[in-house]
Amino acid sequence: MANWFECKVRYDKMMENGVVKKVNEPYLVDALSFTEAEARIIEEQTPFISGDFSVSAVKRTKISEIFRDDTADKWYLAKVAFITIDEKTAVEKRSVSQILVAGSDFKGAYDNFMEGMSGTMADFELVSLSETPLMDVYGINLGDKKSTSEE
Repeated sequence: MANWFECKVRYDKMMENGVVKKVNEPYLVDALSFTEAEARIIEEQTPFISGDFSVSAVKRTKISEIFRDDTADKWYLAKVAFITIDEKTAVEKRSVSQILVAGSDFKGAYDNFMEGMSGTMADFELVSLSETPLMDVYGINLGDKKSTSEE
């Protein structure tokens, strides 16, 4: 199971109008620890950022799964309630999970979510689907293979 960490990177970014602005952009990294997450985001961002940058924050997330789409440029957070019934008391129990979904727009993210959940045997209800400020997602880096990422 993946451990997803949200890392915020602070650097000076050249805007489209030519003005240099200090930004603090969030990224998602699969890592085993806070230290590894910081090292991975530095490694992944070094080729893309000219000049100095720093990792301003690293925090653990509760994301349980990611549905990717190579054509998408935005990330949406889906909160899903899985519904089970307790056999002894016949009471309905809901357990909420968070799933990150790629999509070009809201409908694309919804369609990608439904496609990802199509093989699920459990009853579920989509509680919310909202756009996140995430810039990119970096999966685990296995040996000499390049890590998977979308922009």
